[in-house]
Amino acid sequence: MANDALRLDPRDELVTHLGPMRAFALSLTRNGAQADDLVQETLVKAWKNLDKFTPGTNMQAWLFTILRNSFYSSRRKSAREVADPDGIAAAGLSEKPAHDGVLALGDFMVAFRQLPVEQREALSLIGASGFSYDEAAEMCGVAVGTIKSRVNRGRSRLVELLSADGEDFVSITDLVTEAVVNTTARGGGFAG
Repeated sequence: MANDALRLDPRDELVTHLGPMRAFALSLTRNGAQADDLVQETLVKAWKNLDKFTPGTNMQAWLFTILRNSFYSSRRKSAREVADPDGIAAAGLSEKPAHDGVLALGDFMVAFRQLPVEQREALSLIGASGFSYDEAAEMCGVAVGTIKSRVNRGRSRLVELLSADGEDFVSITDLVTEAVVNTTARGGGFAG
């Protein structure tokens, strides 16, 4: 019974193992800040599960087991994670709701059908099909200036019909629609 009296309370004994725990964590992580975090995480887990520790057994071994398991769990988790400090990867994963594009495309198609056939033809060739002004002019049998004029008038009329300014079309999710409406296109092809 003299030995039992000399034994520390397990909660008090935790503190006596901090130095060796940090050294072990540092050998695993090779980074002081990560080692400190790992020791802290280990202590929190040990404190919460102190009722599972068997008094009289090796507490340091028990703590090292928790620390090691925590280290490998965090490594497995980090292997599945992508470092994305600027949020670029996450932004690429986001997707607009499909209904917004359907609604915008529906509105666009109603407005597009109201244009004269020559303007629809020019917008389709330049914006949607990606032909240059020269190619579109040759296909339609008109001068390049005529095609440019039809495209410009068609785009302007679409903006009027959709009651929007040119900046609002950035939100249209259909690339063909955006290319047709985009007022910055200057040589055909998709401009966006």
